[in-house]
Amino acid sequence: MKDTISLIIPTYNEKDNIVPLVERIHQALSGYTYEIILVDDGSRDGTIEAAESLASRYPVRVIVRRGERGLATAVVHGLKFATGQIIGVMDADLQHPPEVLPDLIKALEAGADMAFASRYIPGGGCPNWGLLRKIISKVALKISHLLLPATRKVKDPLTGFFMFRRDNVNADRLKPIGYKISLEIMLMGDFRHIVEVPFIFEERSAGQSKLRPQQQIDYLKHLLSLMSRTGELAMFIKFVAVGLSGVVVNEGLYWLLTRFGGLADYDYWAVIISIEVSIITNFILNDTFTFAKRRRGKSFLGRLLKFNLICLSGAAIQTGIFMLFTRIFGVYDLLSLFIGIVVGFLWNYFVNRNWTWK
Repeated sequence: MKDTISLIIPTYNEKDNIVPLVERIHQALSGYTYEIILVDDGSRDGTIEAAESLASRYPVRVIVRRGERGLATAVVHGLKFATGQIIGVMDADLQHPPEVLPDLIKALEAGADMAFASRYIPGGGCPNWGLLRKIISKVALKISHLLLPATRKVKDPLTGFFMFRRDNVNADRLKPIGYKISLEIMLMGDFRHIVEVPFIFEERSAGQSKLRPQQQIDYLKHLLSLMSRTGELAMFIKFVAVGLSGVVVNEGLYWLLTRFGGLADYDYWAVIISIEVSIITNFILNDTFTFAKRRRGKSFLGRLLKFNLICLSGAAIQTGIFMLFTRIFGVYDLLSLFIGIVVGFLWNYFVNRNWTWK
């Protein structure tokens, strides 16, 4: 590869890891033109001094930020100083093995415009993780795939260990929160060919983990921000608005049928009828309002069939919940119906979003 590789590494209190990290990077990238940009958030353990001492032997630049912290924003800050057309991002704690860097470079050489080091493809893994950490990681991954469908093409978009072509990203669009910079760059950039290469996530050998409960909160905030900027949030809000109109139709018609329509003793029929009417009104509104931009080249009848199949499944869920709560637990029928509607609504949104109007 003829292009210069700019490797951006955020640091904070990583004194014992900096020297072996840079030495391993130098060995891994021998034969390439590269620079290492260490963006430090005001370490007080000697990290800055240790990093600066390496500049006479390796192409290392140390950028110190004052009054600001955060891995993701540190990466964005480092972009301002990067001179290369190929940007790499990795952690400073040696949990991202530098020996994987050539594999990421080869992926870009083969035509990819972004390459992730992945824990969740064959050959990758986290063998030293405990059960709790594995669960947290998997849950976070599933949430990103659920709320941001564009991330599903990557099995491990949260890795934080990746490379990309600089021209595919406008740095002015990057507004990350917390630590998951890989999500930010992937979704705010223009990447047509993304690949993954496997790596084994190593255990930290020195220093302290930066994992804190606040990171989970920041992650959820970041997802909400990305949903807003990618249009997913607006779509969800529209679906909610349509769903609320369906609630009015569903609950209102059920109330009329059971209170004035002679179906008080046959409330399950009232449930079925009110569900079907709300399905029809919801489809019309969603097709013309929520997902209007996704109708191109797709059959109206095909959308209608898919919507009905999904909603009938949702209706079965709703009816099951209604019967369970009213017959078994003795809950007030309108409240039981409302609970069923909420669960059915979530089912309908996510499945329709990713199938009917994919």
